[in-house]
Amino acid sequence: MAATALPPSGDQPAAPKTCDASGMARIHRLYKAGFGEAPGLVAGVRDGDAAHAAAVATQLNMLSVALHAHHEGEDERLWDPLAERAPGCAAHVERMKAHHAEMLVHVTALDAALPAWRASASTADAGAVLAALDGVNAALAVHLPDEEANIVPVMETVLTEDEVEWFSEHGRKATPKGQMWNMLGAILASQPDGGGEFLRTSVPAPARVLWRWVGRRRYAQTRVALEGR
Repeated sequence: MAATALPPSGDQPAAPKTCDASGMARIHRLYKAGFGEAPGLVAGVRDGDAAHAAAVATQLNMLSVALHAHHEGEDERLWDPLAERAPGCAAHVERMKAHHAEMLVHVTALDAALPAWRASASTADAGAVLAALDGVNAALAVHLPDEEANIVPVMETVLTEDEVEWFSEHGRKATPKGQMWNMLGAILASQPDGGGEFLRTSVPAPARVLWRWVGRRRYAQTRVALEGR
């Protein structure tokens, strides 16, 4: 369904901002970059190279878990408040729900395909992973810019800062065990400035220190494994 512009405001002053929802675009960049590079990572695994396949499968599982949590959080805590507090956004909300339903089909297919490929590292099993990724990336290309254009501005006039923070915390809690530094590194790498602003504004000072002394090195090691070097 094509996006429909929100009703014009006419001579009415713009609604005051009640929160900062710019974090939505930041996390979207993670999905665009992570899933965007995924077909190349899968294709780069030599037939039978189980160690390399395991590294890439772990990365894709991390991204899948994050995307599931992101969308589950929106389904649980975003759509109903938006439709209730901003009735003019109801059509956009229904379109977002339809996007999520379509995305779930492709991400579920990816989840189903990963275990067999992880175990075999065969090019035959890689085919199912690549097909699922094609679906995920096509769906993301439609959904993410639509959400940023038509949902985020409304969020910033009807949600509270505490409500927005819930989504961030929900996403952090969903990070698979052992993937904290990899997730942070992937988020930082996907930002236009290399993640400097995200570190300053979204990462507590103790964690920033740990990132510089421990996390950055571990993330670099993960990238070496992903690229099969």
